[in-house]
Amino acid sequence: MTDLLTLTIRELVAAYSAKTLSPEEYWQAVEARVEAFEPAVQALYLYDPESARAQALASTERWQRGAPLGPLDGIPVTLKELIATEGQPVPLGTAAVDLVPAAADAPIAARMREDGAVIFAKTTCPDYGMLSSGLSSFHPLSRNPWDLSQNPGGSSAGAAAAGAAGFGPLHIGTDIGGSVRLPAGWCGLFGFKPSHGRIPVDPYYVGRCAGPMTRCVDDAAYAMQTLSRPDWRDGTSLPPQEIDWLDEAIDLKGMRIGLMLDAGCGFAPEPEVRDAVIAAAKRFEAAGAEIIEVGPVMTRAMLDGLDVFWRSKFWGDIAPLSEEKRRRILPYIYEWAEGGAHVSGVDAVKGFGQTIEMRKTCGALFTRVDAVLSPVNPTVSYPADWASPTNDPHKPFEHIAFTVPWNMSEQPAASINCGFSESGMPIGLQIVGPRFADLTVLKLSRLFESWTGRIGNWPTPPRL
Repeated sequence: MTDLLTLTIRELVAAYSAKTLSPEEYWQAVEARVEAFEPAVQALYLYDPESARAQALASTERWQRGAPLGPLDGIPVTLKELIATEGQPVPLGTAAVDLVPAAADAPIAARMREDGAVIFAKTTCPDYGMLSSGLSSFHPLSRNPWDLSQNPGGSSAGAAAAGAAGFGPLHIGTDIGGSVRLPAGWCGLFGFKPSHGRIPVDPYYVGRCAGPMTRCVDDAAYAMQTLSRPDWRDGTSLPPQEIDWLDEAIDLKGMRIGLMLDAGCGFAPEPEVRDAVIAAAKRFEAAGAEIIEVGPVMTRAMLDGLDVFWRSKFWGDIAPLSEEKRRRILPYIYEWAEGGAHVSGVDAVKGFGQTIEMRKTCGALFTRVDAVLSPVNPTVSYPADWASPTNDPHKPFEHIAFTVPWNMSEQPAASINCGFSESGMPIGLQIVGPRFADLTVLKLSRLFESWTGRIGNWPTPPRL
């Protein structure tokens, strides 16, 4: 059973096609792992093994007939709780929301069903997806499988914990300031935030993307052929484009790659993080790329302006709630949001204007380089019950300065493991590409993975 969990999506599909393994048999392995590990990590919401067994049986019958629905037929997948699935509530990670069944599948859920994926659970997130943490007023505390005393990050907390725990090969998160890449980095996964509009989302929000979180680059690339199909409900959805997501060919000779070790504000990278990223850059240099040290694209004014805008926007979202419901929101987030209660319209617009400034500085940088390497997370880890790496609602975004600018500039960015700390926690390398160069980021990530090898010592369930 354990050996089956090491198979990639391509290997699973090949085995299904050859009839040497069935989706039913693979699901049994995943179900056993969930039963063993979920009590410790608390990654899942609406886990439904009975439905998964029925979906896996239907997929097995399709493969026996040689008629799979699509490239993900029979592949178990989780969706972040924020991604609506028809007939199921979307609590947004908070006890303040009424549990009303969703009227329809969001674009990602629809694509998964069209291709026959086995959707077996949603994954946890903090209140309104507004934290880099597994802490929530609605869900149980999600923990990092590498060390249960530590945080998986967020806001795609459950997705990262599920991936590191081995709950199948594919987990879909969302990302507005680093919420795919940050937890992927802290949990050792590959997390991919594509160019804005490449994976349609609904509801739309400035900078909000969705992306796969997997144990290897190939699984994320394989999933993109399903995830990237356009959907009219997202007005930013990119038009259909023929992209060979599995193409690996890339020549580093003549490529200029920026090395960014200073985010311009927020936390400075801890020494172990900095050293791991520098070592990764040297690998690219040895392979023929020109490594250019580059300055930050962020400033304190940008980060603070974004904070003002997000606080005012979020206060506007929750102000119509009754006082009793507002008080159900995680206190950390409510205290942060209250800072937006008296922000003027002028100041809110000025704050939003800082997202445009980020776009400008990111665009200027990419006139000089073809890609950028940086840390994902400046810190190695932090306690599981903290709301953020600062645990201070007055300084909520000190850890996102390396990740958030690429949301606002709409550029593709990925997190890939580049080593471990002395404490045994994963360290993430961020690889950023020009707008729409999603395939370039995947190719650079594959190349790096080919040098370092995939993680082979994933966490195993504790004896509870």
